[in-house]
Order: sequence, then structure tokens, then C-alpha cells
Amino acid sequence: MSSMNRVFLMGNLTRDPELKRLPSGDAVTDLGIAINETYRNRSGETVEKTCFADVVVWGRTAENCEQYLCKGAPVLVEGGLQLDQWDTSDGQKRSKLRIRARRVQFLWSSRSNNARPPQPAAVSKAASNADEPLPF
Repeated sequence: MSSMNRVFLMGNLTRDPELKRLPSGDAVTDLGIAINETYRNRSGETVEKTCFADVVVWGRTAENCEQYLCKGAPVLVEGGLQLDQWDTSDGQKRSKLRIRARRVQFLWSSRSNNARPPQPAAVSKAASNADEPLPF
């Protein structure tokens, strides 16, 4: 029987990304994402729920996340579920389900104050201050 392990999440970062390097030199960043859901219950009241997810990002994508993202930044994460298991120093078994990101897309909005896309030095001030939305 075949299987599929694919997750898509869209939400906001709960903390600033912090880049770590393994002894091998590989880059890894852990992200926390808050996914908000709003719906009406049977009595017609609006209910807001938030789900928190932990995401691990590797390689160049991890470096980009650390460089360009900050707490509150909106992101779209594509990846798969990963179960981490370990024993504590006192012998207790622990486990944690998290998402191993294959792709992280930055979802900046021109009206968002939480996170802003980087402004390359080559972009002129007139171009960077344009209030018009991009055509794509």
C-alpha cells in the first residue's frame, strides 16, 4: 500500500527564527507557527481557535528564514510530519511531532507592519516607496 506524508500550513511565526549549525556545517532553524481558525458554532457565535505547530527547516532555506523572517511574519510551509523520539536523562521516553519543511514561502503584504520584505541596496528609493501593488 502506498502512503503520502504532505502538510501545508499557513500562519504567523510565534518567535524569531534562530539559526544553528551542526558540527557537519549543516544549517537548521526551528520555527514556531500559529495557525488561526475562525468559525461559527451551532448557536451562531464566532469562535476563534489557534493551533501551534513546530517546524524544522534545513539548508539554504533555514538560512533564508533566519535572515528575512521575524516574529509575526506570515508564512506558508509545505512539508511532512516527522516524529522525534528520545530518552530524558532520568530515563523517561519523550516524543514530539513536528513538520519537516520542504519549502517555506514568505507571505508579505504591502500593508503588513509585522514583517517586511528585505530592500536590496540596488533598488532605488522611488521604487521601494511605491504604494502600487505588484502586477503578479
